[in-house]
Amino acid sequence: QVQVVESGGGLVQPGGSLRLSCAASVFPLENYAVGWFRQAPGKEREAVSCISSSDGSIYYSDSVKGRFSISRDNAKSTLYLQMNSLKHEDTAVYYCAADLAWDDTVQALCSTLLRIYRDWGQGTQVTVSS
Repeated sequence: QVQVVESGGGLVQPGGSLRLSCAASVFPLENYAVGWFRQAPGKEREAVSCISSSDGSIYYSDSVKGRFSISRDNAKSTLYLQMNSLKHEDTAVYYCAADLAWDDTVQALCSTLLRIYRDWGQGTQVTVSS
């Protein structure tokens, strides 16, 4: 069972930045597919960004492409999400995932993680408001 602990959320004004962190109880992290997901009030959880374990390819959802950046520190088994130019619609609880899943493309992998992952953490709240 993988344990993940998300942190770094908070209240930020539109246009601001936040950096989320996810400490995962797995090693080495590069052997795992990892990703960030979010759930806004009244909405289903959605994929934000993922990194494939096979080749390190990265997927971003269209809503965050160009504004968010995912990265990982394999030595620390930690995943990051740098969020810039935040918008009101980015308000959500953000969750991370680490799994041995794989798929044909990193976009498909992100969808797979969203569908099968069961070891969700508590998440970290991000609120974008003026």
